[in-house]
Amino acid sequence: MTGVEQRRLPRPSRALVLYGIIGVSGVTLDYLVFLLLFNTCGLHEQLANAISTSVGIANNFALNAWLNFRTRDRLLVRFARFYSVGLAGMAVTFLLLHLGSGLLGVTPNLVKAAAIPLVVLLQYLINKRWSFG
Repeated sequence: MTGVEQRRLPRPSRALVLYGIIGVSGVTLDYLVFLLLFNTCGLHEQLANAISTSVGIANNFALNAWLNFRTRDRLLVRFARFYSVGLAGMAVTFLLLHLGSGLLGVTPNLVKAAAIPLVVLLQYLINKRWSFG
């Protein structure tokens, strides 16, 4: 080595990487169910969002509890916390849908897609410490 040592970037933890992969599966499921319910079934955007978000939350909790954090204790408490965080994310999405599509006239499909990254980041930060900590 020369006089300058090479510094390695810290590697993300296995739990963070797996949380991200699971999150992508939940977000994908959420968005596909939303598109199906809103575009195909004709449900109101807010009702479609409530149902699709709930499906994504349940998917993510089950996979994180089983595969990622490997928790088998206090599952009801953990699910209640995880779902509460999910409901907070749903509330943020409701607000963004109301503002974006209701007031600004942006298509709900685009508003929902734009809301996902913000909501996922907020939920990760809370779930990491509170639901599975």
